[in-house]
Amino acid sequence: MVSPNASALVSTTKTKEFPIDPADLITGVGRALSVIEAFNDEYGRMTVTQVSERTGIPRTAARRYLLNLCHFGYADTDNKFFWLSPRILRLGQGYLDGARLPRLVQPFIQRLAMSSGETVNVSVLDGHELVYVARSNSPRVVSIGFYAGARVPAHLVGAGPAILSTLSDTVLKKWLSEHEFSTFNTSAVLTSKKFEKVVINARKTNYCISVGNLDQGLTGVAVPLRDRHGECKAALSMTLQSSMWTEEKITEKLLPLIIETAQVLRSVI
Repeated sequence: MVSPNASALVSTTKTKEFPIDPADLITGVGRALSVIEAFNDEYGRMTVTQVSERTGIPRTAARRYLLNLCHFGYADTDNKFFWLSPRILRLGQGYLDGARLPRLVQPFIQRLAMSSGETVNVSVLDGHELVYVARSNSPRVVSIGFYAGARVPAHLVGAGPAILSTLSDTVLKKWLSEHEFSTFNTSAVLTSKKFEKVVINARKTNYCISVGNLDQGLTGVAVPLRDRHGECKAALSMTLQSSMWTEEKITEKLLPLIIETAQVLRSVI
């Protein structure tokens, strides 16, 4: 599995607007979820004060949320530091097990993997991150790519521009203005303007090839995955070794197979 070498910041994902009667709104649920999301690879163990600072929740309230998470088995503590327990994985696993999209695409990406000899992924955009929701079984003994459940900043891999290319100019501009273009590879520094050009180009070609943004030795290729109404639901992608796959070779050998699979899936999802 490929993962960023640097620590991700607290997710800037914003919840979708959903009409709800104020009487039905339980703000404590949102706060509890923000406490869970405050933990990451850099902040795997935190004090109450750190959780309070990262969530904006008053210290006394943050302490109560942490103690409740411990009580229900989703966190643990040594009375100074708090950390998430393995039980927390049940929350994300429920989506992977029950969501319709991963189940529908699995046989098709498996077929694509066998015909191409490469691992295939399907990912969705969650705010400013990509979440990988399906992966083919590897046709190789040693494979590269992302396992289901992995998250990565959307600007680092080809699937990000592929999905973002389907947004309107207004929505894209807003997304770009709120995104943090952190650098994971000093030889591939992306700015908002540079990335916007990548997205616009993906809009014109209907695919994106991303070289070395996450890792110098890796190249990604992705296309938008649309439903029968033309709405983008995800991205279909491969992560490849740059030493084996040039952009020209990808365009000639792999891209037609990826596009064909995306077209077939259009009538399925």
